[in-house]
Amino acid sequence: MASTPDSIEGTIIVVVRWVKLGVEIFGAGLVTLGVCLAILHLIRALVARRPADFTATRLVLARHLALALEFELGADILGTAISPNWDQIGKLGAVAVIRTGLNFFLSTEMKREKTVERDDAELLAPVQRGAQTP
Repeated sequence: MASTPDSIEGTIIVVVRWVKLGVEIFGAGLVTLGVCLAILHLIRALVARRPADFTATRLVLARHLALALEFELGADILGTAISPNWDQIGKLGAVAVIRTGLNFFLSTEMKREKTVERDDAELLAPVQRGAQTP
């Protein structure tokens, strides 16, 4: 049976759609995992009576959300890669700008919080060493 360009193109479209679905499911799984881990982190902080530890919980969730946004953007690019029209390209552009903006702000906040945590640790290190010496 000879393969025609139409059958090859159709096969490629079907394969790309399945890959896109897999990437979307993986991204949704990352969001779910991040939410579950953040809830566990929050519960541990509340049980340990450390209510001011919300920043660490937010960072746990932010890391997963940022990575999931990357996968979801990749899935959108895959979906547009197969026979795009101007409407799909416009939608991809809008989605890409929104997701890239969200990712930028999440990354900026994560970097800022890590800097604050590192600065706090450096400030507390001499105090903790002084408390350990007899």
